[in-house]
Amino acid sequence: MTGTFAAVFVALYAAHQVADHWVQTQHQADHKGRAGWVGRWNCTKHVATYGATQLVALALLTAVTGWRPALAPMVLGMAVNLVTHYIADRRTPLFRLALATGSAVFWKLGAPRADRDDNPSLGTGAYALDQSWHVGWLFVAALVISA
Repeated sequence: MTGTFAAVFVALYAAHQVADHWVQTQHQADHKGRAGWVGRWNCTKHVATYGATQLVALALLTAVTGWRPALAPMVLGMAVNLVTHYIADRRTPLFRLALATGSAVFWKLGAPRADRDDNPSLGTGAYALDQSWHVGWLFVAALVISA
């Protein structure tokens, strides 16, 4: 199981990077955190393409290694993965978690300041917390899928 878990985690993580940074459209990225149906719909579209990208990676893993995942763990693992990704990408739940855990100051690290000529960057606390949330849940999903 150790080798299977490692291979599944790497496949999910690599696909996560591709899906979050290459497959996701700018429109989805800009609107997935908005309130109401616009935000929910854009987040749903992103999570759908995210999941599809990960399934392609897992399919390639099976094609190359011969690994054959069991259906129930695969469905459960992907459900954990996609639901937690959706929660984080709606932004408000993750920000509330940052507030509750004392990470609000870190969340705002690197964010553009009001009335300043700051350049937004990938180096924000919000981005770091978002990505660490995703990777943590990828670990859980890989455990479930490889069980």
